[in-house]
Amino acid sequence: MKKKKSAQSFGIIGLGRFGMALAISLTQAGKEVIVIDRNESKLREIRQYTDYAFVAPDLSTETLQETGIQNCEVVVVCIGEKIDICILTTMRIVEMGVPRVIAKAISPEVGAVLEKLGAEVVYPERDMALFLGRKLVSSNFLDYISLDNSVEIRQIKVSDGLVGQTVEDLDIRKEYGLNIIAIENEKYTNIEISPQYRLNEEDVIVVIGKVNNIDRFEENI
Repeated sequence: MKKKKSAQSFGIIGLGRFGMALAISLTQAGKEVIVIDRNESKLREIRQYTDYAFVAPDLSTETLQETGIQNCEVVVVCIGEKIDICILTTMRIVEMGVPRVIAKAISPEVGAVLEKLGAEVVYPERDMALFLGRKLVSSNFLDYISLDNSVEIRQIKVSDGLVGQTVEDLDIRKEYGLNIIAIENEKYTNIEISPQYRLNEEDVIVVIGKVNNIDRFEENI
């Protein structure tokens, strides 16, 4: 696969649990995915999803280029445990000129090095632990997107105490410094929210604001 691929092409290096799940998710979404790993059995498993699965006994620049992964718009390096290989592979992919390089890290120290190389960094285990922790301590918490260390977009299920109240009644901008950016339920997603909208038990409020303010709102509903 030497030709320049579309903007929807992805490269995955490393088929551990994270890399395998990511590769399957992308291919099932209809994306073109190049996958590289040294383990033939893992590649046999992924070949039912993509034709572009390559065995790589090493991850030298020459080997990587032979797969055509430099033509992808996004490459994700999923070699979190082998720190030296992760760092060297990330460096090579960045040097190839791939527009967006994402690397898995197992510690903030490794993440700092990867960021200096020019990669975006993800911490799958940490992020899942944070997600689970929030689910355990809040019965209303559904999901969130972290914008930085202090600001989030978070989905919050409407509690019994909120049912029947209007958005104006809540006045969460004044009370908590939060903005409601959407109200979702099984029927629709409403982004043009009237102050007179009355909350229903099946509604999910999507708010944006500082993490501590969102936590405080959840504690009080």
